[in-house]
Amino acid sequence: MRQGNARFVAGEPRHPRQDVERRHELAGGQRPRAALFGCSDSRLAAEIIFDEGLGDLFVVRNAGQIISDSVVGSLEYAVAVLEVPLIVVLAHDACGAVGAAIESVQPDAPLLPPLIWRQIASIVPAVRRVQRADPAAAAGAIDPEQVGRVHLRDTVTQLLHASELISEAVAEGRLAVVGANYRLAEGTAAPVVIVGDAGDPLP
Repeated sequence: MRQGNARFVAGEPRHPRQDVERRHELAGGQRPRAALFGCSDSRLAAEIIFDEGLGDLFVVRNAGQIISDSVVGSLEYAVAVLEVPLIVVLAHDACGAVGAAIESVQPDAPLLPPLIWRQIASIVPAVRRVQRADPAAAAGAIDPEQVGRVHLRDTVTQLLHASELISEAVAEGRLAVVGANYRLAEGTAAPVVIVGDAGDPLP
């Protein structure tokens, strides 16, 4: 993944394992090298930014990379059945869900549709912590990148707390969880938090 991201950043993707032979090879089953849980943002297409192919990544996405039962269940499947050794939780700058969470704490915040509010509500604690820690943020100048990084760390923590299966796999050395941040303009994905023995954190 690290090498593929470097090729993507350099504008030299190889588009590996995307041919007819690979499609036929995978028809009977899959053995992905990693699971990726990321934001649904259209600019965050995992197989493109990591220059991966069919069957390489088990991908779960929703707006703002919010932990839910369906997300945890899907990642548990990747660990228990597909035996992935790595989960990458991928956040990014200029996230719309983070921006909406920041806007929601402002005094004149507009009302959001209930399901959108429910989606971003778990980001609000990260907003509040940034506000408490930063005097400028307390005055209203909240840095979305700071909030995004706090939320990324929270997401990794929530995943481990929500899943005994995943946390046990980490404790046993069978799994690592890497929280990474993707920069839209540069195209780079850099680790922010690593739990477990990831070796080279984005292999």
